[in-house]
Amino acid sequence: MNSNPMYMEYVDDADPQPAPRRGWRILGWVCIGLSAVMVAGSLTAYGLYRKAFGNISHEDVNAQLGPNRPKKLNNAMNILLLGSDTRAGANAKYGRRLKNEAPRSDTMILLHLSPGGGQAMGISFPRDLMIRMPSCKSRNGGVIPAQSRAQINSAFTNGGAACVIKTIESLSNIRIDHFMQVDFNGFKTITKAVGGVPVCLSKSVNDPKSGLRLSKGKHVISGETALAYVRVRHGLGDGSDTDRIKRQQKFMGALASKAMSAGVLSNPRKLYSLMNAVTKSLTTDKELTPQVMMDIGQEMQGMTSGKLRFVTVPSGPDPADPNRVALTDAATPFFAAVRNDKTVPKEPKPGASKIPPSQVRVRVFNGSGIDGQAGRVADDLESQGFQVTVGGNASAPTSATKVLYGAGADQQAQTLTALIPSKPQPTARTSGGTPGVVDLVVGRNWTNLKSSGGGIPKQQGEIRASDDICKGT
Repeated sequence: MNSNPMYMEYVDDADPQPAPRRGWRILGWVCIGLSAVMVAGSLTAYGLYRKAFGNISHEDVNAQLGPNRPKKLNNAMNILLLGSDTRAGANAKYGRRLKNEAPRSDTMILLHLSPGGGQAMGISFPRDLMIRMPSCKSRNGGVIPAQSRAQINSAFTNGGAACVIKTIESLSNIRIDHFMQVDFNGFKTITKAVGGVPVCLSKSVNDPKSGLRLSKGKHVISGETALAYVRVRHGLGDGSDTDRIKRQQKFMGALASKAMSAGVLSNPRKLYSLMNAVTKSLTTDKELTPQVMMDIGQEMQGMTSGKLRFVTVPSGPDPADPNRVALTDAATPFFAAVRNDKTVPKEPKPGASKIPPSQVRVRVFNGSGIDGQAGRVADDLESQGFQVTVGGNASAPTSATKVLYGAGADQQAQTLTALIPSKPQPTARTSGGTPGVVDLVVGRNWTNLKSSGGGIPKQQGEIRASDDICKGT
């Protein structure tokens, strides 16, 4: 281990022993993904699964944080998701020599649930992000002085969940409402409970360090194979932790999509098995009670996998150390967008004329002559709450953006047009239209959408749970 406490190293990077399970620390990603799924849809079944909720442990973090915290600006819900590598209890078999060491975490995700339940975003903080660390209470009750430069994952080792909350709040000025912390004992049960998770490899891999052996192409994996996939670092990609984060985000998205679409949440037996696996290794703040979880679940019902997004906090190589990362200038406007995420517009009252984006179906055609423009515009529309499909290239290039609508979609076209700066005049389709659908032909004059009053703009490199698993591999 590095003797410098600033740099918190990990068994999967530093331990020379070839133990087959030495990378379990990173599997908090997987358990956390399932925690997010539970929050997003299944928790309304509280009456049926009371026993599973009884497995959850709780900590009083508010007493440690004190009153000097960011103000809550809206009705969004921000839940800090943490993965712990504790070797206590049943986890000891994954690294007995670490049994008496303070647990570490290389999994820190801020799960942002937009007001109104329309969207969710998982914001990853890299484990080797160098930041200014605020003063925190230590695990033994002492005080850890503030540091001008420290690695973010040391917050968990030194002061637990409360110190991580205080650290991320000091970086972002975003109020964190709750936290969920998971260890690794339920991982294999989780991946089996959803019937395996689909992944896609751009090349065959045979990595003796992780034990991952898979051929090129698509696979559905669970258990030990899934463990090896999320843990492998040097057998896939460029070997960087940033590249591994991207792969883990795609895995979480595929996991969530599988759980939402494969009948897991509507099958009582499968759901109970899934919840039991997660809750046995779950710790939360005292305020995140089963009733609060149920209320969140009710608000998030109906959220589709296309509205579940994963991003990494804007960061790049640390100028002081190329082996570490630091926040970039883009982090400031990004944190502001999350902090000020507006309430998603309410459904209109009966008789009201305005149609909300959530009720508008849009088909996007590319008439700009710019490769990939229709897909990018579709992503922006989806982030604003529209129901979107990509129709491909327009029949002919066009300089001006056009809005065409099928039968019965004239008011829906008005909702879309209101967000386009060039304000094209909606026109009824005389042929080729679909009833109830608005066609957007993106021209060369296309500029960014105005805000519809909800959601966070599309971020560079973001991943959606609905993405093709082979995209970007």
